[in-house]
Amino acid sequence: MLDQVLRAIAEPNRREILKLLREKELSAGEIASSFDVTRPAISQHLQVLHAAGLVGVRRVGTKRLYHLKAEGTSELLQFLNSFWEDRLDLLKKAVEEEVRREDRNER
Repeated sequence: MLDQVLRAIAEPNRREILKLLREKELSAGEIASSFDVTRPAISQHLQVLHAAGLVGVRRVGTKRLYHLKAEGTSELLQFLNSFWEDRLDLLKKAVEEEVRREDRNER
């Protein structure tokens, strides 16, 4: 699923769609009005985002409303956070070693 999410957000228009959906639910037409691409192109982008689990859809009569699915980014966030955790662990060890060195030099 992580690969699917990464492929989905690699495309700039899809990232812009996600930004639009941060604010509120929107129909495909409302989303398309923010872009200089065709409605079918926006529909394809929405399908990719939906398949990746980043966007959900809700029907209201004949209208489809799209919304962000926060849980869709959880695997991506875990992946990215793992880099910070590793770096923070290394930083912590380096600081602890420096403190031990200073303590030895003060004696």
